[in-house]
Amino acid sequence: MATRVSYPVEVKMKAIEMRLAGVPVKEVMDKLGIRNVTQLKVWMSWYRNGELHRLEQPVGKQYSFGKGPEHTSELAQVKAENRFLRQQLDLLKKYKDLERRCHPRP
Repeated sequence: MATRVSYPVEVKMKAIEMRLAGVPVKEVMDKLGIRNVTQLKVWMSWYRNGELHRLEQPVGKQYSFGKGPEHTSELAQVKAENRFLRQQLDLLKKYKDLERRCHPRP
């Protein structure tokens, strides 16, 4: 059994999304196969601090402040940024929808 587990960015974003929707930590871990509660706490901390670029870093690789993964070309970098921004937009849309349903205006 591997000691280090690398989770895809999609799993990390789904975990954050589920926690923002109020899903209990244990249920998030069970559904997404996350082994350690601390891992989820770290991702949430990165999300709250606006350090979403860190979700893409591989196991054992810690980027300096403001730096992200190295890309082989400018096109690869733009594609990665585009994918990341789409994920952020989707997450914000889901949050706003949830907020509207939980707190309807009179």
